[in-house]
Amino acid sequence: MTFPGSAAWRHEDARTGFEVARFRRQDGGWLVEGATSAVEDGVAWAVRYSLTVDPQWTLRSARIGGLGARELTVEADGRGHWRLDGEPAPHLDGCLDLDLEASAMTNTFPVHRLALPTGARADAPAAYVRAADLGVDRLEQTYEHLSPGRYAYAAPAFGFACVLEYDDTGLITRYPGIAVRHPATVGA
Repeated sequence: MTFPGSAAWRHEDARTGFEVARFRRQDGGWLVEGATSAVEDGVAWAVRYSLTVDPQWTLRSARIGGLGARELTVEADGRGHWRLDGEPAPHLDGCLDLDLEASAMTNTFPVHRLALPTGARADAPAAYVRAADLGVDRLEQTYEHLSPGRYAYAAPAFGFACVLEYDDTGLITRYPGIAVRHPATVGA
């Protein structure tokens, strides 16, 4: 499978802004580097990220920086144990994914990692990084494969549910109320 060399999403409804990401194969997995900025509820924020996922689409490391916020370094062992800025993070035990509040793109990884057949549903708790302060919480999430390119997604802590849409490479194209992918991409 080949992602485009880059992709972009326009934030919609909940916030106004834009996200851009670049994809590069690395050690059988992917290095994804991107930036996103928006205004939400009258607050402006910007986040840049560098995320590494292994060949099974499990997050292994992340560097995240924000406008006026601290830098955050994340390490994961691929078996559900995490370190934040070098310190153990037991509240994230069992999480295999990282969900950046600032990013629609990070909802791509669980879909690949889970590889659900149509009709199947799975829990996918994630390390959830807030956009404004880069704080990290555990977020319980579920994905259900409805049909090719369509997944029911729910994050009960936020009382949020929607149907996410993906292209034929499994890259998210529409996150209702959050973002829609811009049709232009650059290189493979």
